[in-house]
Amino acid sequence: MAVEIVTTKKIKLKNPVLIEGFPGMGLVGTISASYIVEKLKMEQIGYIKSELFPPMAAVHNHIPMHPARVYGSSKLNMIVILSEFVIPIGIVQELAESIFAFAKSAGVKRIISLGGITIKGEQDEVYAIASNMELVNRVSKYKTVKMIKEGATTGVTGVLLARGADEGFDVVSLLAEAQPEYMDPRAASMVIEVVNEMLGLKIETTSLDQEAKIIESKMREVMSKAKTSQTNYKKAESLGPMYG
Repeated sequence: MAVEIVTTKKIKLKNPVLIEGFPGMGLVGTISASYIVEKLKMEQIGYIKSELFPPMAAVHNHIPMHPARVYGSSKLNMIVILSEFVIPIGIVQELAESIFAFAKSAGVKRIISLGGITIKGEQDEVYAIASNMELVNRVSKYKTVKMIKEGATTGVTGVLLARGADEGFDVVSLLAEAQPEYMDPRAASMVIEVVNEMLGLKIETTSLDQEAKIIESKMREVMSKAKTSQTNYKKAESLGPMYG
């Protein structure tokens, strides 16, 4: 098998929830999953390895570690799987199948996938896709979520949703409207708020919201400078060549 989920520590879990976050639109999946791990003080219980993964190590607090990791909490009865690199397209199917098999072997009752979606208007919506109608009805009761009736979703999440639909396994994808050009902490904050509501958690998102304001302010400054430069260039162009 090209993908292997390695367990390095066993903890007591009984029908846990599994949260999955991988890089995508606005890096929402990775940011939100990492933030959940940090705020809930979850411990690393494993990692994912593959010869098809890029040869790299993530470094946090001076310590090198596998960039695709598994965290757990017996107190919260929860597992989080995250990756800090974009999954190569050729391995998406097998990785998703491995995660699905791991979830079933761990007795997981529901997989929640976190990610981003292209902004259609104002950035204030979280959309959801669920693997069965019972779950659709449950998730649609949350006022902060809009269910997607028609469309398509790709990557690890897409495979997990299809497998869940095939086997009557609860899989739900939460997709916050996100900026496609840069990492989007605000979108990550939005999906975490839905996770809070779903699981009865109290993960504060203040630092994510503050980070979002800083990034948005910097982006506005960059865009303003770019616009000014373009205006100045057009003025210079209208004056004709400097020498002639």
